[in-house]
This record gives sequence, C-alpha cells and structure tokens, in this order.
Amino acid sequence: MAVVSWKEILLLSGLVVGCYWNSLSCGFVFDDVSAILDNKDLRPSTPIHNLFLNDFWGTPMAEERSHKSYRPLTVLTFRLNYLFSELSAASYHLLNVILHAVVCVLFLRVCRLFLDKTSSLVAALLFAVHPIHTEAVTGVVGRAELLSSIFLLAAFLAYTKSTGPDHSIVWPPIALTVVLVAAATLCKEQGITVVGVCCVYEIFVAQGFTLPMLVDTIWQVLQGKDGFPYAVLQTLLKLIVLVISTLLLVIIRVQVIQSQLPVFTRFDNPAAVSTTPTRQLTFNYLLPVNAWLLLNPSELCCDWTMGTIPLVESLVDLRNLATLVFYIFLGLLAYHSLRYRHSSAKTVIMALSLIVLPFIPASNLFFPVGFVVAERVLYVPSMGFCVLVAHGFKMISHKGQLKKISWLMIGVLLTTYTVKTFHRNWDWESEYTLFTSALKVNKNNAKLWNNVGHALENQNNYAKALRYFLQATRVQPDDIGAHMNVGRTYKNLNKSKEAEEAYLVAKSLMPQVIPGKKYATRVAPNHLNVYINLANLIRANDSRLEEADQLYRQAISMRPDFKQAYISRGELLLKMNKLTEARDAYLRALELDRTNADLWYNLAIVYIEMKDPSEALKNFNHALELNPRHKLALFNSALLMQESGEPKFWPEANRRFLTYVEEEPDDANGYFNLGMLAMDANENAAAERWMRKAIGLQAGFRSALFNLALLYSQSKREVDALPVLDELLHHHPEHIKGLILKGDILMNHKKDTRGAKACFERILRMDPTNVQGKHNLCVVYFEERDLPRAERCLEETLDLAPNEEYVRRHLNIVRSKMAAMSAAGQPLSSATTEGVGDEKNERKSSTESVRGVGVDQSKSLDNSQSDKRTKGKSTKDIKDIEKKRAAALKRLEEIERILSGD
Repeated sequence: MAVVSWKEILLLSGLVVGCYWNSLSCGFVFDDVSAILDNKDLRPSTPIHNLFLNDFWGTPMAEERSHKSYRPLTVLTFRLNYLFSELSAASYHLLNVILHAVVCVLFLRVCRLFLDKTSSLVAALLFAVHPIHTEAVTGVVGRAELLSSIFLLAAFLAYTKSTGPDHSIVWPPIALTVVLVAAATLCKEQGITVVGVCCVYEIFVAQGFTLPMLVDTIWQVLQGKDGFPYAVLQTLLKLIVLVISTLLLVIIRVQVIQSQLPVFTRFDNPAAVSTTPTRQLTFNYLLPVNAWLLLNPSELCCDWTMGTIPLVESLVDLRNLATLVFYIFLGLLAYHSLRYRHSSAKTVIMALSLIVLPFIPASNLFFPVGFVVAERVLYVPSMGFCVLVAHGFKMISHKGQLKKISWLMIGVLLTTYTVKTFHRNWDWESEYTLFTSALKVNKNNAKLWNNVGHALENQNNYAKALRYFLQATRVQPDDIGAHMNVGRTYKNLNKSKEAEEAYLVAKSLMPQVIPGKKYATRVAPNHLNVYINLANLIRANDSRLEEADQLYRQAISMRPDFKQAYISRGELLLKMNKLTEARDAYLRALELDRTNADLWYNLAIVYIEMKDPSEALKNFNHALELNPRHKLALFNSALLMQESGEPKFWPEANRRFLTYVEEEPDDANGYFNLGMLAMDANENAAAERWMRKAIGLQAGFRSALFNLALLYSQSKREVDALPVLDELLHHHPEHIKGLILKGDILMNHKKDTRGAKACFERILRMDPTNVQGKHNLCVVYFEERDLPRAERCLEETLDLAPNEEYVRRHLNIVRSKMAAMSAAGQPLSSATTEGVGDEKNERKSSTESVRGVGVDQSKSLDNSQSDKRTKGKSTKDIKDIEKKRAAALKRLEEIERILSGD
C-alpha cells in the first residue's frame, strides 16, 4: 500500500482551503442556532457530564421531545470552540474546514487500498471539492459527519491491519477498531456502519471470496462434506468479535434513547405516515433522487421536507421508472463485483459498500427518520461515488485514444465542482440567503417560506415577514406552525384581532382533547405552543384571564410534561394574585427541569409577592448556582439583600450589583443601586461616583439626581446640591421632595427666603394639601417677620394634619412670640427686626431615599421564545417603588430649625 506523500497532503489541504475559505465569513444558520446558540451544554457553567445525558441539541435524552441524536463527542468539540472563542462563528467554520481536510487525507489513504496512485488521488480530489459536502462542511452542525467520518475511516484502516503476514489474527488492530467504531458512533449514529464495510472487506477483498464461492463453501459445510478451512475459521472469529462488539454498542445506544424513537410530524417526512404502497414507492424513489444529487449537484437545497418531493402514490407514476433504472444499475454493479475476483470487482464492491451501508440509517427503508432528503448524510456515501468515478477514469484512461479525453473530463468535472462549491458556500452566509436560495430550487416547501419569514422577523421586518408566512399557509394550509407564525407577526404589528384569528386557526388544526388520552406521540411539542401564544395574547385583557388560564390547562392536559405551560401559567396566576397556585405551578415545572435557572428565578419572584424574602433569596441563589451570570437574578437578589437592612448582606449585594453591571454596562439602575449601597455604608465618595455614572447613562434619572443632591446635603455640600436639584427639577418639575430640599437649602444656607418661598408655593400649587410644603411656607412667613400670616398659615396646616404635634408646637411658639411682642408694644409685622436674630426657627424638612427600579419579572412564551418583562423606569414605576420600599430605605436625619422665643 502506497503511503500518502506530503505533496499530496498539501495539495488536498490547499484545494479544501481554496473551496471553503469563504465559509469563514458565514454565520450560524438553520440547525446551527439550536445546536450552538441555544445549546447550554456548550457553556462552561454546564457540568461536563451533561454532554453524556443530553442529545445533540442539549435536550435531556429522557424527555420525550428529545431528538434522540446522541453525539456527545461532537458537542464536546463545540464546547471547546466556545471555550476559545465563545460564539465567534469563524472559529467553528475554521475547525470544520480543517476536519474536512483530514477526512480527505484519510480517504486518499483508504483509496490506495483499491486504486492505483493516480486514480486514488483523483478520487480524493473529487471528494474534496464535491458540492454535496457544503452542508456538512459549511453548516456547523455538519461537524457530526466530519468527525464520524474521521473515526470511520480510521477504524477501517485499523481493521485492514488485523491480519498478519502468516494470515494469523492480530488482535490490537481489532481492539483499536472497536474503540474507533464506538468513537464514530458517539459523533454520529451512522458511524457504526463501518463494521459492515469491514465485513465486506474481510470477505470479498482480504479473503478473495466471490458470492458463488461463499455460497458453495457454506453449502459444503452444511452438508458436512468439508469443514471450514483454517483461514476461514480465523476470519469468522474476527468477524464474530467485531459483530458482538457492535451489538453491544447497539444495545447501549438503545438504552441511551430509552428504547424510544423520536417523535416526528407528517410535515417532516410525509411518506412516513402514508399508507401502503405510497410509503414504499416514495421511499424507494428517494434512492435515485439521492443518487442524482451525487451525480449532478446543480440544484442543492437546505431543506427537503414537506412538499419538496411529492408522494409517489401510484404504480403508474413515471417516477417509478427512475427507481427501476436505479435498481437495475445497482444490481449490475453488484453482480459484477460479487461474481468475479479481479481487482476491478474488489474496487467496485468496496465502493458499493461505502455508498450503501452508511446510507442505510438515513434511507427510511427500515425505520422512519425526520427528513426526506438530507445532503449532509451523503457525505460518507459520496466516498463510494468518488471511488466509482475514479475507477471509471482509470479504465478509460488506460485506453490510448481516450486518455486525453478522460483527463479533460476529470479536469472539467473538478473545476465545475470547485466553482459550484465556492459559490454554494455564500448561500450559508445568513439564514436569509440560505432559505431564499432554497426557494429558487423549490417553492412547494412551506417550511422554506416560514424560514425566510423568520429571517426577516429577526431583522424586525415584520411586514415583509408576514407575506412569507401567509404564503406558507397557502402552500400548506394545514401547517400549524405557519398559522402560528402569522399570529405572532400580527401581534408584533399590534394587530391583536388578526393575531387571535390566526392562532385560532392553528388551534383548530390540533387534535381535539379526549379525556384520558395522551398526545405525546401525536403532537409535535412546538405545536403545543399555540395554546401558550394564544393565552399570552388574550391575557393582556384583564377580563379574559380565566380564559387564558383554561388554555394553559388545556396544553398541560395534552402533555403533562409540558414545562413551558407551567411556567406561563405561573406568571398568569401571579398576575391574578393566586400566589399559592403560582408557586405550585413553578414547583411542578421544577420537577420536570431542576436545571432551569429561570424557573428558580420565577419562583423567587412568587415568594417576594408572598412576603417571604428568605425563601425568595434561597431561590435566587439556586438560579445563580445554575447560571452565575443570570442578570435578573443578580439584580433582584442584590436588591432584596439591600432592602433587608442587614449590613451583613451588603458586601454580597455589592458583588452581585458589580457582576450585573458587567453584564449590563449600559443599565443605569445597576450603578444607582451601587450608589445606594455606598450611601448605606457611608462611603460618600463611592456613592457620588456611582450616582454620577447612573446619571451619565440616563439623563434625568429622577432617583439618582435626588439622592445625589441628598448626599451632598448630608455631606455639608449644599452648594453642590443646588445644581443637581436644578437638573432634577428641569426634568421633573413636579418632584415635590426635590422642591422641599431645595427650599430648605435656600432658606438655611443661602438665606434666600424669596427663592425658598417660590419653591414651597410651587408645591402648594401642585398639591394644596401637602403638609410639609405648607408648614415650611409658614416658616418663611416667620422668617419674613410676618407673624400674623405665619399664625394663620400654621392654623391652616394644623387643620390639614391635626395629629402632627410639631405643627401644634410651632403654632404655640408663634402665638407666644406674638403675645410677648404685643406686651412689649412691638409691631407684629416685618417693620421691626429687633431680637429676631436671636430666634431659632424650626421647620420640618423632608428627605427621600429612592431605590432602583426592580420590577418583578416572569417568563412568558410566544413561538418558543422567552419574553421576560423588563425593568420599568417610568416616573409612575419609580413612585410606586418608592412607596413600596420606603420602610427599607435609608433614612437621613430630618433637619429642623427650632422656632423658639427669647
């Protein structure tokens, strides 16, 4: 066997890079979104053992909605990518290109077993540039094919070394083969099919049997005329070991999926739910369709489900001719390869084994799969196709008059494939380019129309997205998902009536609820979201909350393990103030998924509403154990610690707020609350810095401006407080406590009674019953030496607040002063100032300490997407929070100027 030279490795690698370098500019598209962006198993915070408990998409294998695709080694490589570059798509694509180059080199090494040096290189070059591979190489999820192929080829190469020079068994290569088969299977399920390839190689290549010889040998043994030759017995022993090992792998694999096949809908694979003979005719017709894609990959499509390939419903359908021709051609090749012992026959039988055996799991012939045609599953079968083409090239090129033509044809084929592959990569640049390119090939697939709509929806182009979703409903009127998409888009366009109508159409297409009937095998899990979406829509109307609750309960009745229904129902019950039921809903959801940080967070919110802060904090902590950077849990748990008034919690609250602002550096609330914590700890410099940061991010931040002014006032920096109060009152002219503080500073520190008087009068114009403003205006009258007016003012204030002792005390002081002045014959008006400088006046001054806005947030769902309520920052919200949290806020010492007589 000729080895692979460095020049050949460089040639293959260079060709791969030349074909696929533009894939580095592509993003995450189609299935990449679920496998990479939405897969928590990639995150370092997820325990590594979860990779061996969950499927390829991060869903626990135990859950019925799991796809049952068990590929932990592939996910491990995604995790390594994330470790080095997080979600930088270029690094994922780069690794795919490198892996494809490795496969090409290994494939060349395999080809050297059956082809000469030139022909094997032609096969490898053809494989390197074949356009059918773009989905496997440029699509990140195609890494499963790449990794599985590496281990598959390595396992085969290891097995070829299992026979010694004296035809004895060499066991280490067989043991290595078993290990490599297991690794290939843990990358993708079809990896196990290499065992069949090894068996074909052993029988028809290594031992040189033809089918007639094999049948004759078995017949002789069965008749007892002759025993097995020693060489045959050794071969049989090797194969038995290999097959038993394979059976063990199959048993383990079945145990992993818990003996359950994944649930697919009729839209994924229409033929799978069709009756006989439609199912058989269609599945057999798909074989020549796949063969044609290998031979002529001019029209490639990322999705072949739904109506892409119409069902073959009759024997007289002309497409059956294609099936017949395919089987005739395959039969002739098999006849040629199994009947003769020459090298050409061995090459053909190995090519056929590479085409047929790895394709069997995806063929639908033995069990249904979740697709009609998938280009990436042709990655390994294309190896056999390339061997056949190279073998044909070898046969033609050895005929002198056809040698130049054969080289010309190969050159044209390689050039055409290379150009097609390069241009096909651009289709994978974004979801929009991918799905619009697919629509050029096939307009009868509603899923493609839906996916273009999703791409436009992600760009917030809802009007254009709606047109694609509506077209999807016309192409496939019974597509529940398409009607759900229409409803969601109408909702985004604020057309609630049309949205509800679309959701109702989708709901009408669902199976009707039958008491005691389970729907786990009848309804796709994502279709049940129609109940969630409809309920989320109508619960905006407070008069329809019970109707929304009924929809949630209906979804739960159809799937008792429907976690999102419990989550959304918990939010609704919280809104309905049914706190105990809301808690129970979240606890039930946690029974289904205790690793969901959002669930623990939502449960904490319920406990806050139930006035149980200790339990709330425990649940916040659970959420942060699962996701240490859960932004809402960080913010609200820190806020809860801050409001507890317990200094022992302040350091941890400060740490969580700091982590929060790392995650949300543009959210002024985080910096504001850091400032409030610093004020609590009397760290005035830090408090000032955080408040300034909050105000810089959010101009006119009401609470931050007031508390900064209060901080200055408390720190004897009243002059610095005035410009801050002016800015506050510019943005919020109705801020009464700001006016009171400003008036107090003007009166006490600037001796500006006129300015103070204007502040208090402005308060009373807004709120004539404001006791503080009224009282302080009375003090201004006293400062102006207008005692009669001060007396009348205090009497009016006492009428407003008859239980305020300080008002009554101040009124008595004024009256005593007036009596003393009258007895002394002094005027009671401002005409005299004698003795006034010795008086100490008392005025009630308000202080205010405002917390950051932390609105309770719960999860809701619309089309499988989480929609958390954001922290409200309106003036009304801030006022409400001030009232609710007042008892836990920092209280500054009230400033009073004591009114007293001589």
